[in-house]
Amino acid sequence: MIVQRAAGTAVLSLLLLSSVSPLAAQSDSAARQATVVGALPMPTLPDTVARDANGHATVRAVALPGPIAINGTLDEPFYTAVHPMSGFLQAEPLNGQLAEEQTDVWIFFDKATLYIAARCHESHPERLVANELRRDHNNIIQNDNIAFGFDTYLDKRSGLVFETSPIGAKLDVQYAYAGQNNYDWNPLWTVKVQRDDTGWTVEAAIPFKSLRYGNVAEQIWGFNVRRASRWRNEVSYLNPVPLGFGMGGIFRSEMSAPLLGLEVPPSSRVVEIKPYVVGGVVSDRTVTPVVANDPSGDYGLDVKYGITPNITADLTYKTDFAQVEADNQQVNLTRFSLFFPEKRDFFTENQGLFNFGGGAGGGDVPAMFYSRRIGLSSGRPVPIVGGGRVTGRTGRLSFGAISIRADDEPVTGTAPTTFSVLRLKRDVLKRSTIGLIVTDRTVSLDGRGRSATMGADARLAFFDNLLVNAYWARTNAPAPAGRDTSARVHLDYSADRFGLQLEQLNVGARFNPEVGFVRRLDMEQSSGSFRFSPRLKHPIVRKVPMVAALNYVTNGNRRLETRAATAEFGVDFQNSDHFEVGYSANYEFLPRPFAIASGVVLPVGGYDFQSGRVQYDFGRQRPVSGTMSYEAGSFYNGTKQLWTVSGARLNVGPRFSTEPTASVNHVTLTQGAFTTTLVGSRVTFTMTPMMFVSTLLQYNSAARSVSVNARLRWEYVLGSELFVVYNEQRDTAGAGFQNRSIVVKFNRMFRL
Repeated sequence: MIVQRAAGTAVLSLLLLSSVSPLAAQSDSAARQATVVGALPMPTLPDTVARDANGHATVRAVALPGPIAINGTLDEPFYTAVHPMSGFLQAEPLNGQLAEEQTDVWIFFDKATLYIAARCHESHPERLVANELRRDHNNIIQNDNIAFGFDTYLDKRSGLVFETSPIGAKLDVQYAYAGQNNYDWNPLWTVKVQRDDTGWTVEAAIPFKSLRYGNVAEQIWGFNVRRASRWRNEVSYLNPVPLGFGMGGIFRSEMSAPLLGLEVPPSSRVVEIKPYVVGGVVSDRTVTPVVANDPSGDYGLDVKYGITPNITADLTYKTDFAQVEADNQQVNLTRFSLFFPEKRDFFTENQGLFNFGGGAGGGDVPAMFYSRRIGLSSGRPVPIVGGGRVTGRTGRLSFGAISIRADDEPVTGTAPTTFSVLRLKRDVLKRSTIGLIVTDRTVSLDGRGRSATMGADARLAFFDNLLVNAYWARTNAPAPAGRDTSARVHLDYSADRFGLQLEQLNVGARFNPEVGFVRRLDMEQSSGSFRFSPRLKHPIVRKVPMVAALNYVTNGNRRLETRAATAEFGVDFQNSDHFEVGYSANYEFLPRPFAIASGVVLPVGGYDFQSGRVQYDFGRQRPVSGTMSYEAGSFYNGTKQLWTVSGARLNVGPRFSTEPTASVNHVTLTQGAFTTTLVGSRVTFTMTPMMFVSTLLQYNSAARSVSVNARLRWEYVLGSELFVVYNEQRDTAGAGFQNRSIVVKFNRMFRL
């Protein structure tokens, strides 16, 4: 420990004598500031939390003269002399009551670093669920965990979350406007944990250089802590969160407690330089001429520069994505294109800022900016020459601008193209925004000229649970005759007991955002759903959600093309399992022949069909978890049965896991019968939180392929990585081997 115990004891004596400490003046100042924001006065040491009659907290940070060792033991004397923030309240299951598994939290700071510590009391430590070590993996959320949320600007709209588990996994999130979460934000910070017979303890150190905040010495931040106990299926918070927000309450800055007493250094302009070198060997029989053991090598550079404390520029030269995991394959039994999520770091960072109109492209709502248009063509990588991105905030205005130059790609005939995006958002009211977006590509997909999109949107949040999303957009890409606009209005009321969604969506026949994604053109969609989910006072059943929904889609000539009526009945169990049954009645009009499978073509016409579904979700507290479902019924002019296993995970200790998936469709139609089989598994061995090996195996009968993607990732220094990636694909229809590659990539981050 750098701060010696003797010195620590002397410091504590001064802290506790607040009448003569410099912190006394700090207390008076912060108390005056707290009055402005409606908080209680700053707690007087040794207390660090004060609560009003409704349980709402005001908390304080405590100054230290120097750094402390981060080892997770909490054995320094100031953990005894300074009282922790305690009295956590349940969000689930008994909202507002004291948590059964209580938590103690401390916040300290010195001139360079913010320190967070916690003792997570546990009545049955042998039941802790902790089986994920990979950084930022969503399974960390499914483990026992503790998350610390900071609203560093006290704008009650945005914030930062640092999360860990009983085995020291790290997850960090940058969020804005509740739901726009950036899990690819990776600041430098350190965390250590320890487990004992009373629970587990946490110590974390976050350099102030990893944070952004206002330029005043004495800060007021929003602060909240979420604790999840998986075996109890209990979620609790330091500052109370209303019923129904559950795990998501940590992303609601307006529900944070005022954090007083912080003295921080001036926000600095961080410069990060990250060069890389990459080399590999490729064999590919799918191209002409055939490539056999072709060696290659390259280099590139990424730079992050803080123009101001609130505005950051990211520059990239010869951008490379060799380390990105392969896509999860999908089977498509619809006449519309599939949507694959973005996985490349450069584009996922700050991705939420560029979301438009409440749609991300996964359904019928178009995405105005779909970053997979850049650097990919017909599934093949297109070399990126370079480009840049500027994102930031000034006052109530958030903005982002991207310009990327992609080179040509001979196999697909892709021409060199510059992609540009401009996004503006203006805060209005308490939690609402209005915005604009403009996208442009210098060469359209058919090579006939430029392609641009422009639009305006609004996100209007009222009360705690009512949200209205609306947009209007227009494109000028070359396209057949018809409307070149799209518009949407979507109302979402999502209280705990009741839920209501209403939507009106219009997409013109000529609407063609070529830096975006459109699943379905020439449509007018009206949809609505109603949810009733009463809670039961029952030892086994917690909640009984029931949903009824209707989706009605016509084309531009008002002809009905799709109608889907669904009803669902579910049971949420106290142990986090979930059971659900559903029924759907569908109508689909095919305006042209539809080749649903090889040699099976459905003729033009209207089809009525119905199906039933049963599903069971096994909670993450189990050694084997995941979702199993079975669906059967009529399908177009025949029948369909579907068996699926998804989100499954078999844990073999905290370091080794398998995540199998399976989907089998058996379809019998008048025109013929066919079966599609998609099976796969992700197998992961995690040596340390900084190193893992992961292999994704997939078999797709529809694509007649077997593929393997194996990756080693080692973060040998914070922010610097070594990747070794192996890819292979084979044709199961007789062609055999198709392609194979081995890639080694090394980067090093220098922070100035």
